Amino acid sequence: MILLMNIFFLIMLISNVMMMMSILLSKKTFSDREKSSPFECGFDPKSSARMPFSLHFFLITVIFLIFDVEIALIFPIIPLFKLVNFILWTKISFFFICILLIGLYHEWNQNMLNWTN
Repeated sequence: MILLMNIFFLIMLISNVMMMMSILLSKKTFSDREKSSPFECGFDPKSSARMPFSLHFFLITVIFLIFDVEIALIFPIIPLFKLVNFILWTKISFFFICILLIGLYHEWNQNMLNWTN
């Protein structure tokens, strides 16, 4: 019993020493201005906070998120093909894709897809 406790203590001691050595050896000492400054979407955080921001970046992000979520909603339609009857599956798929195309047409009609400065 005492031998087992000594072995356990020795293993714990060796593990802790190895962890401390890895922390000390892997410490990076070089730091520059870019790595120590916060990342602010590609903008220089030291400049004026009242610079005009293009709303087009925001619109492109929202459009990407909308279509990304829609792709995630399309994936369950594929295995659903085997579970429901074909006519119901076709109606649901057609309805969903029509909604996507109407949304795409609306974005295109509003010139949200044109990249302008």
